[in-house]
Amino acid sequence: MKKVNNMKKSLFTSILFLIILGISSCKVGPNFESPDVFTSPHFRFDSLQNDTVVNLKWWEMFQDEKLQDLVKVALQENQNVLIAARRIEQARAYVGQKRADLFPSIGYEGGASRSTSMVRNSRVGPDNYYYLSPYISWEIDFWGKYRRATEAARAELLSTEYGMRNVMITLISDVVTTYFQLLDYDQRLDIARRTLDTRTAYRNIIQERYNKGYVPELDLNQAIIQQAIASGAVPRFERAVALTENTLSILLGRNPGPIENRNSLQDQVIPPPIPAGIPSELLRRRPDILQSEQEVAAQTAQIGVAQAMRFPSISLTGMLGIASADLTGITLGKNSIWSLSGGLLGPVFNFGKLKRQVEIERLKTKEATLHYETKVLKAFQEVENALVEIHTYKKEHQAVDRQKKAAKNAAYLSRERYNGGVTSYLEVLDSERTLFDAELSESETYQMQLNAYVSLYKALGGGWISREEENRDR
Repeated sequence: MKKVNNMKKSLFTSILFLIILGISSCKVGPNFESPDVFTSPHFRFDSLQNDTVVNLKWWEMFQDEKLQDLVKVALQENQNVLIAARRIEQARAYVGQKRADLFPSIGYEGGASRSTSMVRNSRVGPDNYYYLSPYISWEIDFWGKYRRATEAARAELLSTEYGMRNVMITLISDVVTTYFQLLDYDQRLDIARRTLDTRTAYRNIIQERYNKGYVPELDLNQAIIQQAIASGAVPRFERAVALTENTLSILLGRNPGPIENRNSLQDQVIPPPIPAGIPSELLRRRPDILQSEQEVAAQTAQIGVAQAMRFPSISLTGMLGIASADLTGITLGKNSIWSLSGGLLGPVFNFGKLKRQVEIERLKTKEATLHYETKVLKAFQEVENALVEIHTYKKEHQAVDRQKKAAKNAAYLSRERYNGGVTSYLEVLDSERTLFDAELSESETYQMQLNAYVSLYKALGGGWISREEENRDR
């Protein structure tokens, strides 16, 4: 029994020594450093040039409760969000899988056999043999292969978490943008219907005048043409409304269908001016950039994994068990068996295969870095574009609104002049066309002005608030 205890102590001491050796060993390969990107001190069209306050529920600034409800439903039920959440769970499990490679593998084995043998031309047996043995097998991570693999898995986990943030920001922006587009089509449909009613009534008046011989047939034909134009616009916008409702329903994770109890476009409130912040801060705020950065980190760690494969692996196997020819005699003591062995396995000559693998991982890292830099440049462009859109759509909408008001007055005056016999019907036609186009253009421009703010919030990486951030801001 004393011999067994000494054996256990020796085995435990050896394993403990090698564990300490593995933990304190080096890691080959480069450590990750965030790529350097040149940034300007401020955005060109940012008139405020202050730090941004984008990290908030910006869609609430439009003060539309229906819109807020739609965003809430989308975040809970949209399939892309649910898929992104499952990817995070997979990545988290993958980290645990890779981390397990750092520790010994503990198992057991047992068996039973019955055999005969020949001794001096005489058969001996049959003999029975039974054994049961737990064992420990461990490859020491002397070169950091498994630690680099775990490092890569952790970076991939962060990448999927940032990926989910990006999915949610995109979803929120798509819901708000589609909602404003739907309200725009609602308003344009209303304009088309009102115009059709007006032109139908005026066409009936001209019909009566033509029947009495007061106006030429040309005026009647022109009135019928204008009525048909307005009549054709109604189903066109009805179609646009239905298709946009279907698009919004899918974003909500629902079957295509109507969106009930929505407000009007003119009820929407223009948000206050948004400070875009410092361009360098964008690198730490946009989830797609942070996601790409973690992809570079994961790929950098793979260089270390590939380099470690070029060095020998050191493994340890230990066994402590019992064996007996009699099943009832399997007890510790004289039936105890044990073994402890170490192994060294390494490449000698493989025609540069492992060297080329390291080179491949380095090239993949350069590729990932270029993808990161491309995303940064695209992010800067999106912010600049959104700032330009806000700056210009505001002026454009003001101009179109003035045009609409003047066209409405001109159309009224043209009808009065025509009814008084002062002018021809061609003047009325021109005024009616101008008014119809101006009303449609004003609706569309206002929608685009609203969505310019959505584009800026999305470009700045706003729309995601963690529970910690939300509690901190209360």
